Amino acid sequence: MSFEVDPKLVALGDQLFHDRRLSRDNSLSCASCHLLSTGGTDRKPRSAGVGGVLGGIKAPTVYNSSFNLAQFWDGRAESLEIQAAGPVHNPVEMNSSWPEVISKLSQDASMVEVFGQLFSDGITGENIAIAIAAFEKTLVTEGSRFDRWLSGEQTLSERELRGYRLFKSYGCISCHQGANVGGNLYAYMGAKGDYFKDRNTEITEADYGRYNVTGEEDDKHYFKVPSLRLAAVNSPYFHDGSVSTLDEAIRVMGRYQLGREIPDEDIRDIVAFLHTLVGKHSRFKP
Repeated sequence: MSFEVDPKLVALGDQLFHDRRLSRDNSLSCASCHLLSTGGTDRKPRSAGVGGVLGGIKAPTVYNSSFNLAQFWDGRAESLEIQAAGPVHNPVEMNSSWPEVISKLSQDASMVEVFGQLFSDGITGENIAIAIAAFEKTLVTEGSRFDRWLSGEQTLSERELRGYRLFKSYGCISCHQGANVGGNLYAYMGAKGDYFKDRNTEITEADYGRYNVTGEEDDKHYFKVPSLRLAAVNSPYFHDGSVSTLDEAIRVMGRYQLGREIPDEDIRDIVAFLHTLVGKHSRFKP
């Protein structure tokens, strides 16, 4: 589960991912909302952009994002390269633009030199995005206890194994599937109940999901299914960050996605299983 990328390009992308000059006032970098040490998110319901302005949706983890069918909760970016441009230009995130960022980076002789070595046209918005995406492709967690169990290298406890069986029998696996345990399809939030009505808060633009991309009524509340690879360490949960614990997230998913009330004991077992999905990366300190 890894990609072959140019180490020099990755190093540049790493530097840019942590470079606050990508924001209008030099206050934020990609890493401000996607903290690599804590699982690739800031663990907040909504992230603060330039000037402390709150965004409208929870920042997803950047780890394992290269395996998603698209980027952002609504899938509006088909690739990591397209995604990298989004926050830079978003007025409630970095609130900048490529011309502004290029102007700042072009005053840095070392940046000019590195870009010149890697790209025939030097510092451009496209090349910045290419470098950041190359770095993000290396952010893959590996060697989870579950993966090692699948390969016969690791044993799991009876509770963890029961949680895995319940994860399958309840139907969680119908959406959270594949190598990334999610991220490869879209689903309605509230397939078996009116999640948004019962949430009892105002519906925001972010709550419309894919509708904001396609304009199709059938796409309202339709979201990319998140990967569960790091779910055990990346609270709060859902696009709106409305649930603070994994136990409650499973309970809500059972109720609104499966039409089931999952008993507490089963929830505890499923939580135990989800902890086995957490893999390792040199930048991640669980």
